[in-house]
Amino acid sequence: MSCKAINQQLLGIICSVFDAHSAVLFLPEEAGSYSMAASFSLSDKIKKGAVIAPGQGLAGWIIRNREPLLINNFDQKRGVLGYYEGGEESRVRAFMGCPLDRDMGVLCLDSMRTYSFSAKDQKILHQFAQFIVGLAEDRDQRAADGSLSGYYRALQAISMLRTKTPRWTTFIDGFLQIVAEAAGMSTVFLTVRDENGRHYFVEGATRLPVRGASPDQAYPIGNGIIGWVYKNGAPVFSGDRESASSMPLFGKDVVTAPYATLACLPLLVHRRTRGVLVAADERGVPLSDDLKAFLAMATGNLALFLENLYLKNRLTSAAGKE
Repeated sequence: MSCKAINQQLLGIICSVFDAHSAVLFLPEEAGSYSMAASFSLSDKIKKGAVIAPGQGLAGWIIRNREPLLINNFDQKRGVLGYYEGGEESRVRAFMGCPLDRDMGVLCLDSMRTYSFSAKDQKILHQFAQFIVGLAEDRDQRAADGSLSGYYRALQAISMLRTKTPRWTTFIDGFLQIVAEAAGMSTVFLTVRDENGRHYFVEGATRLPVRGASPDQAYPIGNGIIGWVYKNGAPVFSGDRESASSMPLFGKDVVTAPYATLACLPLLVHRRTRGVLVAADERGVPLSDDLKAFLAMATGNLALFLENLYLKNRLTSAAGKE
């Protein structure tokens, strides 16, 4: 059963317990607003997909102030609910709401009768809110456990690829695909610097990041976020939709897709940044600590492959001179 279906059933139970007209649950979105994640109502006038901001309406007041609210003689002069349409809100006579812990949202109830809810009811509603938070935490933990298993399997696949695929071109194509699938990113590519350290270029990609660019297109080493990583030898992570899409990845004059998520990691070979691994997506992919750690370990595996390849080439060259 989906999370939404579970919440829907739970709200139906809550409505029954309190003999309420409607129960609605708002959960956070990426942009700082809160959207209606589930609802149960005796009315067909619920505004599906309603979105509120902290401070907007009674539900928004609860979110902003992180305090419960009980109004037993409600009228629209005292505030708005914002989750009804077609004039249904004017019939509401009582309202009760409770914030979820850690700004995870708000649980709201209303009734068509005045003085429908009590202080005791408020405490019981708080217990339901805690139960919803517990369900979400359990779901997130199970998802995290699944992600960790996926990252582990991906690192195993990279290790096997490194030992079974000595050719660089074959290895890098397989490596980038494994990382993209495990990270859930649409685009993963590797840039490498030239011998003079003045330019860098795209060595391999699951999807070309610059539309219409030639495969050997070179970019100045100081340009864009990638250039910054080359210069500073430090990773850059950005999961904010507005800031990520406005930051120039290759430089201000190079057009790329409007990436909402970016992860750029330095590839250190013999203590110098020889390349930058980039994982990007137009969607807002959460950059969890586990995902960042996986990307760092994958980059380390890639650096190890290059170091071994460099050593192998030196040994081959030395053997040829004997």
